[in-house]
Parts: sequence; structure tokens; C-alpha cells
Amino acid sequence: MKICVIIPTYNEAKVIGGLIRQIRQQDLEVLVVDDGSVDNTPEIARENGATVLRNQTNEGKGASLIKGFGYARQKDYEAVITMDGDGQHLPQDLPYFMRLAQDSDSAIFIGDRMSKAKNMPSLRFLTNQFMSWLISGVAKQKISDTQCGLRLIKRQVLEKLKLSTSKYETESEILIKASRLGFKIESVPIKSIYLGEKSQINPFVDTLRFIRFIVRELWITRY
Repeated sequence: MKICVIIPTYNEAKVIGGLIRQIRQQDLEVLVVDDGSVDNTPEIARENGATVLRNQTNEGKGASLIKGFGYARQKDYEAVITMDGDGQHLPQDLPYFMRLAQDSDSAIFIGDRMSKAKNMPSLRFLTNQFMSWLISGVAKQKISDTQCGLRLIKRQVLEKLKLSTSKYETESEILIKASRLGFKIESVPIKSIYLGEKSQINPFVDTLRFIRFIVRELWITRY
């Protein structure tokens, strides 16, 4: 299976080089979509073997993912793996995702940190539980950890998805719209690393944006 690993980044110069090297050791192509970093994230990514696309301004994680999906379609990849650029996801998990994708008819495989959430901050754990319950209800299928950014998405999903958001809610939009298109989503137990990093999510702005998105999706579901 021809796979590209897509990493959206914003000021991840401290960790991006090591992350890319670990992925490249598995003979996987890496695409970094940099969201207007003001540090040298793009240069470090290139030096370590990644293809780099750049947003000239900070457009949002969703916009970066959408740009990456377009690149993957153009290059005829059979699937993409998305992962965060801050070192939270382990490259050692990637072969497991790929083996599952080869043998399963599921179209999206998403990491599930909730069964191994020992080091997850309490507020994040509770937020993830609530969000997963809410998104699962809208999507009409059980998704244990809807907020996890480590995912394998097969090409047939990328070809049919029409995404309308550009920030953090895009990851939820992918799950909801893929479900409405009839694609099966499979949860994959993983371990995440928490080193006290500060989330780039704005608690007020991004929460309001997400609520607006969910209300819209619930309204669509009614009709």
C-alpha cells in the first residue's frame, strides 16, 4: 500500500526533525504542511527528508490537512496517515495501522488513547470523553477517541470528502462526513506521550467555533 504521512505543523522546530527521521526509517514518505511557522520548522523538515508545503499565513490545522489531502490525491497515494507534529504520537504505531488497513474493510483507522490515558491531563481526558460521545452520536457509529490526530484514511474517503471547515473542527468534520458517506471507522488502541506541552487550541475561540459547527451538523442531521 502506497502511503504518505501528513504532518501539519506550527512552530515545531524542537521536535519535527527527530519525528521525521523515525518515520523515514520505515521507508515512508513524509509531507509536512507548515501553517505559517515563524521558526525554522520548514527548513528542518526539508533537511530531514520531508516534502514541505507552506501556508504563508496561519490558516488553521484543517486548512493544512486539506492541502495535504490534495497533494496525496495528485500523487496517487492509496492512503494517508495523519499525525501531530509535537511528538505526541509514536512512529512505532504506524506499521500496526498499515497492517490493519491491508486486512480490514474499514476506511478510517483512528487512534484510541482512552484505554491508555494514564498520563493524559484530567481536563483533556474529560473533554475527549465528552467530545467522543457527542461526535459518535452525530456520526451514528462508536468512535472511542474522536480528538486523536493519528489516523489512517484510505483514498476512497479523500476522493469523496467535501470539507467546509479550516480549523481544529475539521478533524471532527472528517469523521462525521465520512460516516454519512457510509464509511466504517475503526478505533486502534495507542499510547500518547504527554510532556507538559501547551495546547495550541484557544479554549474560548475554538470552543465557540466547534459548538457552531456541531449545531450546524445536528441541524443537517434532522433533515
